[in-house]
Amino acid sequence: MSLYVLTPQAEDDLFSIWSYIAEDNRDAADRVEAEVYATCSFLGSSPLSGHIRQDLTDLPVRFWTIPRFRHYVIVYDPNSHPMRIIRVLHGSLDIPHHLNIIA
Repeated sequence: MSLYVLTPQAEDDLFSIWSYIAEDNRDAADRVEAEVYATCSFLGSSPLSGHIRQDLTDLPVRFWTIPRFRHYVIVYDPNSHPMRIIRVLHGSLDIPHHLNIIA
């Protein structure tokens, strides 16, 4: 059994990220995608590793910046089994908006 699952929104996020990067460099897009999956696996085995960001949301989710690609943030529910990856977002985006939260 997998330690994590991606929500449909997270799958769409990852496809959008891959597509955007692949326009210029498919190998780089593949590396980012592989690192997202590796980070999700890490978080699945260590769900309390991320940070609570009450400045962004009151939802019971945590945030983890991908170490090798620091512009990308994984938003996940550490209390779900398997752990749900809610979103994979670029850090410059309006994260509360993308979580459907009014800031």
